[in-house]
Amino acid sequence: MLRIVDAFGRIGEENAFAVLARATALAAEGRDIINLGIGQPDFPTPPHIVEAAVKALRDGHHGYTPATGILPLREGVAADIHRRLGVSVSPDEVLIVPGGKVTMFMAILMFGEPGAEILYPDPGFPIYRSMIEFTGATPVPVPIREENGFAFSAEETLSLITPRTRLLILNSPANPTGGVTPKAEIDRLVAGLADHPDVAVMSDEIYGQMTYDGESHVSLLAYPEIRDRLILLDGWSKTYAMTGWRMGFSVWPKPLYEAARKLAVNSYSCVNAAAQWAGLAALTGPQDCVGEMVAEFDRRRKVVVEGLNKLPNVSCATPKGAFYAFPNVSRTGWKAKALASALLEEAGVAVIGGPDFGVHGEGFIRLSYANSTGNILKALERMGAFLASRKA
Repeated sequence: MLRIVDAFGRIGEENAFAVLARATALAAEGRDIINLGIGQPDFPTPPHIVEAAVKALRDGHHGYTPATGILPLREGVAADIHRRLGVSVSPDEVLIVPGGKVTMFMAILMFGEPGAEILYPDPGFPIYRSMIEFTGATPVPVPIREENGFAFSAEETLSLITPRTRLLILNSPANPTGGVTPKAEIDRLVAGLADHPDVAVMSDEIYGQMTYDGESHVSLLAYPEIRDRLILLDGWSKTYAMTGWRMGFSVWPKPLYEAARKLAVNSYSCVNAAAQWAGLAALTGPQDCVGEMVAEFDRRRKVVVEGLNKLPNVSCATPKGAFYAFPNVSRTGWKAKALASALLEEAGVAVIGGPDFGVHGEGFIRLSYANSTGNILKALERMGAFLASRKA
């Protein structure tokens, strides 16, 4: 009888992929399914990025690269951070990784062990809690509340820190809520962290270039007082419609960088060589593609929010970032996951139940508006008809 270690019994999943698989199976049976579940831009990767990968392959970039990533790309990341955020970062602090999750994996492995506590946003990206539990650490949810505009509260976050807290995970703009935490709240959090010098911070800023209504992204990199314990998570997947390329980067404080490099060597060796040259082309090439995608997401965002607020017993706060809406469905009488399942099976609309993002997700569902306006309108019509005709 084979026996794997007990930790695998604690590991979770990202249910968006399970919903995607079910939606795909229903579509294969001939059902007309509109997928608002998966967090993936529906745009193709811009042509100049694709061409850079093709050229890299033709130029013979077929072998291993340094585990930390090719130097031109790390330099490109540092230059891009300075251009966007006005923050100086050394290429020697940049690690190129195969997607955003790897940074979560590394950071949580470094600080998670039995007896330790790790704070994470709830509702939030489900892999945070999954990896925390895998390490044996205690996951401590930081409530992300609708009444706060789905921004985290500095006061509440700081109140949850104990002598056992090793790592604090932050995410703004946020998945699944679309919340953006304002600078004043981040200022209060950073000031309060001065009383907790042994707590590391991982800031997930993968949606940092997707903000609306005049909101501006505030990066934790802009606070020099925490740079010696800050891990930044970012990448190309959302900004440049490169989810399948598996391209991410992280910025590490010097004391942790060597540990991250060793984890890279021991796990994936290096990121795909040609994809790294594509990533460089994304950062150094024309940026109008980013603005055009965000502008289209903004148009869809307005359609989604207006439509959701017209549905019976549904209300939706206006998301300020990312490409998700997180409507409140508690007054429908449905439990969120049951409603999400029924919408897929009976109405042909794939969404994600809020509890898949944490204990504070009950009463909400997540819709991705990374789909065409036509499909979004059709999905809203189906949802309205379903809620009008079906009781919980």
